[in-house]
Amino acid sequence: MHNPPDPSPDRSRTARPVALAGATAAFVAVCLMASPVPALAEPRDDAGGSERNEVAAGAESLAVEPLAAPPSAPGAEADAAYPRQNELPVPPENPDDHSVKLGLVPFHDIAPTLNDLQETSDRVSAEIIGESVQGRDLYLVTLTEPETRAEARHQRRMRELISENPDRAARDHTLIDRYKTPVHVNANIHGNEWEGTDASLRIIEELATAEDERTEELLESSRLYFTVTANPDGRVAGTRANSAGFDLNRDFVTVSQPESAAIRQVMVDTRPVVMIDQHGYVNGTLIEPTTPPHGQNYEYDLFIKNTYANAIEMEQAVLDLGYTPEDDGVEPPQIPFRDWEDGWDDWPPIFTPMYAPYQGAVAAATIEFPMRVNNADYDLPEEELRRRSAINTDISAATIEATLDYAHDNREELVGDQIEVFRRGANGEEQIVPPRDWVPGFGPEDVYTTDFPRGYVIPAGEEQRSAPAAARLVDFLVANDVRVQRADEEFELEGTAYPAGSYVVDMHQPKRGMANVLLEDGRDISDDVEAMYDISGWSHGRLWGATVTAVESEPPTGTAVAVADPTGSVEGDGDWNLRLDDAADVAALNDLVEAGVEPVQAGRGTVWVPAEAADTVVEVAERHGAVFTAADTEPDGPVLGPVRVAVAGAADEVFTLGELGFDVTTVSTAVLNDGFDWTDIDVLYVAGGLVHDDLNEEARAALDTFLERGGVVARGETGARFNEAVGLLEATRAAGRSDANGVVRVDDGDGVLGGTGGYGFVYSPGWFTDLGDGVTVEQSYAAKRPLVAGHWRPGADGTGGRQDAAGQASVVSGIAEPGAAVVLFGTEPLFRNHPKGLFGQVGQALHWSAAVDEAA
Repeated sequence: MHNPPDPSPDRSRTARPVALAGATAAFVAVCLMASPVPALAEPRDDAGGSERNEVAAGAESLAVEPLAAPPSAPGAEADAAYPRQNELPVPPENPDDHSVKLGLVPFHDIAPTLNDLQETSDRVSAEIIGESVQGRDLYLVTLTEPETRAEARHQRRMRELISENPDRAARDHTLIDRYKTPVHVNANIHGNEWEGTDASLRIIEELATAEDERTEELLESSRLYFTVTANPDGRVAGTRANSAGFDLNRDFVTVSQPESAAIRQVMVDTRPVVMIDQHGYVNGTLIEPTTPPHGQNYEYDLFIKNTYANAIEMEQAVLDLGYTPEDDGVEPPQIPFRDWEDGWDDWPPIFTPMYAPYQGAVAAATIEFPMRVNNADYDLPEEELRRRSAINTDISAATIEATLDYAHDNREELVGDQIEVFRRGANGEEQIVPPRDWVPGFGPEDVYTTDFPRGYVIPAGEEQRSAPAAARLVDFLVANDVRVQRADEEFELEGTAYPAGSYVVDMHQPKRGMANVLLEDGRDISDDVEAMYDISGWSHGRLWGATVTAVESEPPTGTAVAVADPTGSVEGDGDWNLRLDDAADVAALNDLVEAGVEPVQAGRGTVWVPAEAADTVVEVAERHGAVFTAADTEPDGPVLGPVRVAVAGAADEVFTLGELGFDVTTVSTAVLNDGFDWTDIDVLYVAGGLVHDDLNEEARAALDTFLERGGVVARGETGARFNEAVGLLEATRAAGRSDANGVVRVDDGDGVLGGTGGYGFVYSPGWFTDLGDGVTVEQSYAAKRPLVAGHWRPGADGTGGRQDAAGQASVVSGIAEPGAAVVLFGTEPLFRNHPKGLFGQVGQALHWSAAVDEAA
């Protein structure tokens, strides 16, 4: 995570006492039996681009392969006995591994270390659960006393009972004594926050051979899961992001990367009751729980009770190490929930510990050890770096040990609370709002609840905006262990008829929080808190391109879905139309043109495909799930061809454009100044890393020549500045606060681009005024209440708020004086690969921009 500003006395909430005032068992019992009416609250420094790592100058063109299926459950077989020992392949030695300078374990030594431990101890199991982008193995280490196959099967059945039939699990008074408490420790998800890996290996080694009674009791009653390095590519390279440029600790709401997919699968399979994530660097050591706002889909009364209690124990363990500001430069630990007012929240499920509660964790926390050794500090003398890393490793290990102690000492309550989370969901009960000081300092400012709908319908047929988007959404829900059913016959709900084959999400299910946090619109929390840590709005139901309807009536039952139905179809045997509503449609179009087909632009968001391409059409329809409908007449539009894009932008934009099938070459100011060959480029995409004023004379001349024939698609402040500097479209960009973000309502304009289903996403939102002749509004923010969900406040001068953007143009287009076809985005249509329902709009913009050049 980022390092937020130190809380100053005038903005920090009243200090909360350190001692945990335990809530009485009587009140817990009353809460569990009552039918409470929840109290409703009033209706991070990512700053949109700061963490969107710009592509390195001169990087090769990036072609992105689709992700492989998620890894299987831990162990070659679900019921395999423990230990499940595997001889891990040993990678070649890499002296350039950035861990070496810090005196830490380089990646190439992790596998040998784990192999040695497996030979030494029958408590240690090491498995490969996936691969990084660059092909490095991702390891899961399980620590537990040996189990026979029958004992492992019994553990699996109890785990399934807890999450699939929690009512029965709650009635089984012997289960908690027999069930091994699952605990998950995640380390090194930010590659240049190294020490959690070394601390984990230290703890694993100690527990593998310890013979004391406490260790034996712990491993007899627990399964301890360690993902020892969640980002091996970043560990080796000394980068926060993975090798695709993604911050993996922002990816759990999207799961675009193989590393986050593997970690997600571990949590789905093991359902930990406690989860901690090891990070750096905040001095003093930061230990969650967090400031408001809190995720409104949590069973927060159970979550905060356990997370705060564990935080107190971790804090004491760090203090017991004896490090001081005077002697070591180590400040005392801080707990944001207790010590801060806002700025470090658990609102979005994008972070690993904020995702874990939706898979059953009733205690989850980020730990930020104190002594910075990355970025500019990495250039400090090696002796100082190793001193700091040793302190960080000690502190990380102390928090792990304290968590294992907490999980062991409170195992009955933790397992019982996990059962209760799933039980409330399965029975559709309201969330419980605990009383003031449920934990020390808990008050009205900590109350965030929601009204769960009775269900969601993802319709099939004509009511569905995009069949491939609907299928992708269903598969994503299933991958997150959400129960989805397929209607076996037509049904009517709340006056709307839905065809057979429609998908239904019944919200009376154990993981209703997981279902709702993905499908709900979200909430405008602009007036609730001053500062947020990261994004405040997301919605798979609004941003992933599918039509999704919340219903308050009980939905029908159907057939449980393991995978969505195929959606690719080709209607008729004549010419066809293809709507570019979804990423799958754009990828299908790019495959068509790559195969030599000559589609024709047929109006807003549609292309026409000739009948003679029938074999290729059938192939790409099946490959991408695209839907081709019968066309009446051939349009009089430009022929579309392959689009080669020079991208000056962020890693997520390069990645996504590659996924869509565009031929991508990365550029920057430095690349252009070194002499760039524009010959094969059709469109320049500008969003970051390109400053026109910094170009030398030769680079400007070459760019000017390109703009006489090539297109431009530009996003954000950098794109708007480029547009102004080059003199392309007459349009003035206005902007909201740099941290404003969320899901917005939009209206289609009268231009060349098709719609996005009425929704968009913004981060550092922009809009365009003073439009010149020939500039067309492609899309505008809704005139009333444009923000659906998120955090968008005015700036210090009172301007730039969400109402200032209402009715203003969010996307514009036009033909510039040099001849270039230009599209300017004030929204964030490719942000972190998340708003997939907007990818079609970007694909349309690139093809239109290139096609205008070809037509000319």
